[in-house]
Amino acid sequence: MTTDRGELVQQILKLSEDIYNSIPLNIPSEWLESDLSVAQLRILLVLQSQGPSRMSSIASVIGVALPTATGVVDNLVRKGLVIRENTSEDRRVVICSLSPQGQELINKLWMTGRFQMVNLLDGLTMEQLEKAHEVARMLYENVSRKLNGNKGNTE
Repeated sequence: MTTDRGELVQQILKLSEDIYNSIPLNIPSEWLESDLSVAQLRILLVLQSQGPSRMSSIASVIGVALPTATGVVDNLVRKGLVIRENTSEDRRVVICSLSPQGQELINKLWMTGRFQMVNLLDGLTMEQLEKAHEVARMLYENVSRKLNGNKGNTE
């Protein structure tokens, strides 16, 4: 059976969707009880992935106007999840970062995903785990190459 690269990618994506759809949704109670809006969650995730960021960068990444991002960040500051600071070089520049409480909330989300991955791997044989490890390593190496600007082999 001959399968081209595009077909293989589509099969992998379909299997990924099937895996995702078969996992029971396990949302931590903290998230369900939280009064965070989607925009607020998006900003927390941006700050987690990019680190301390200018307000203009946050607005650009989440695709909203600067005043909208400022209002959302103001709410996150009031909730104790984000810290706003002015730079010493230019007081007009505002840098936002996760507060310890904001970091803790994002870490809980990460741990939920990690727990689900542990459950996915549970029950695999040693040989299957070794294959899964090899695939995970290849994906990581590919991401690392792309982050370093080298697309690598795409045969």
